[in-house]
Amino acid sequence: APPPVVEAPAPVVVEAAAPAAAAAAPAAAAPAKAAKAPAAAAGAAVAISAKQVKELRDASGAGMMTCKQALTECNGDVEEATIWLRKKGMASADKKASRIATDGAIAAYIHSGSRLGVVCEVNCETDFVAKGERFRTLASDMAMQIAACPDIEYVSPDDVDPAVVEKERAVQMRMEDILAKPEAIRAKIVQGRLDKMVNEKALLMQPWIRDNSVTVGDYIKGVVAELGEKISVRRFQKYILGEGLEKRTEDFAAEVAAQTEALAAKAAAAKAAPAVEEVKKVEVEKKVITVTVTAKQVKELRDKTAAGMMDCKQALGECDGDFEEAVIWLRKKGMASADKKASRVAAEGMVAMYIHAGSRLGVLVEVNCETDFVARGDKFKELVQNIALQVAACPEVKYVSPADVDPEMLEKERAVQMKMEDILAKPEAIRAKIVQGRLDKMVNEKALLMQDYVRDNDKTVDTILKEAIAEIGEKISIRRFTKFNLGEGLTKKVDDFAAEVAAATGQVKSA
Repeated sequence: APPPVVEAPAPVVVEAAAPAAAAAAPAAAAPAKAAKAPAAAAGAAVAISAKQVKELRDASGAGMMTCKQALTECNGDVEEATIWLRKKGMASADKKASRIATDGAIAAYIHSGSRLGVVCEVNCETDFVAKGERFRTLASDMAMQIAACPDIEYVSPDDVDPAVVEKERAVQMRMEDILAKPEAIRAKIVQGRLDKMVNEKALLMQPWIRDNSVTVGDYIKGVVAELGEKISVRRFQKYILGEGLEKRTEDFAAEVAAQTEALAAKAAAAKAAPAVEEVKKVEVEKKVITVTVTAKQVKELRDKTAAGMMDCKQALGECDGDFEEAVIWLRKKGMASADKKASRVAAEGMVAMYIHAGSRLGVLVEVNCETDFVARGDKFKELVQNIALQVAACPEVKYVSPADVDPEMLEKERAVQMKMEDILAKPEAIRAKIVQGRLDKMVNEKALLMQDYVRDNDKTVDTILKEAIAEIGEKISIRRFTKFNLGEGLTKKVDDFAAEVAAATGQVKSA
């Protein structure tokens, strides 16, 4: 009896252990498979919402499909996707240099005192990035950077004229210190000097004003990595008030003494004149000398009219100290002598800018007057701002005055006009007059002074200037202007947005 009892449980125990071991193996392998399965599923079909794409795009400024790809790669994690975009952008910053960037913004900077001004064009690829705060800050900072670099002449070292470099190379190779070096290293030394000279005048090679540890070029690459688009500084223009003009140096005390002596001499000459018809004039001169004009009256009239000190004193003398009559006298005298003032030197004034809404059009203008006293006045400042607005409103203007047109271009156009069929059909005696009329019209259409004034179409800009001269009492002249239209001259890429989304979606799926 005992032997069968002992043998019976043995098979049961052995059979039960086998299934348990067999079951334990799949159970141990299951977590590994389970861990891989969700990861694979998440990587293959993670749900990316439009809200996530928009959030990432607002944060990074990258393209829509690029944001979607980043979120897919990072399983929908916005923070990780932002880092992924930055890494990808930094790695591909140089690749983006070959793209076409025709959007962007026109930015300007006027330094305190309005004696220095800059306008520049910074390009990107899409208006979405162009409207972003990050890009606009970059454009504004770039204008300030240009203003802070007195020696720059071009954007990149590649923009330098090769002929200038070769000419300088020839000069350097003949210098005594170079000739004293071994011949084998002369070319290398000269090349080093040339590279330094070129880099000192290139904007991209300058230390960035907000971080001197990087150059402007390196900073732009960082922004390219951040925004995911090509960004480039296309062009700039900088005005320094009165540069190149001969400024008149005056001894104010000597001027006052000289003008006082002149008035006294004129009065004495009038008294000595024997002719009866001069008696009235002598009386006027006596009145100028005998009327008491206080310094307070002169200052008040000068503040009101911005006329010269001695002109104010003379006006008050002529008008028996009557302030209102003196203002009218100065205006009449100013209008009559506006053309005479054209020969004076006007090296003071201000530099002004105008940026149209949307930052797609920008203007920089320099307007000159004779003294900084007038330049600081509200009337002059208002005039200059209106001139900048005028330039922006006239798409065809290319120069200030008809006298500024290139004579060679004019003669070339005259020759073309004289050969036109409609001119050849006219009597020979009047052909030259007809052509001259056409040329005058063409020149006037491109001259700023001949345009209708934006705030009063019944007057030209030239008339407004003469009225300002009459009121202020100094020569005022528009010296120069620069106008930038965003993307002008560039070939703009035309995109099919639906096709782009479809193509990018296909790339994401295939990836």
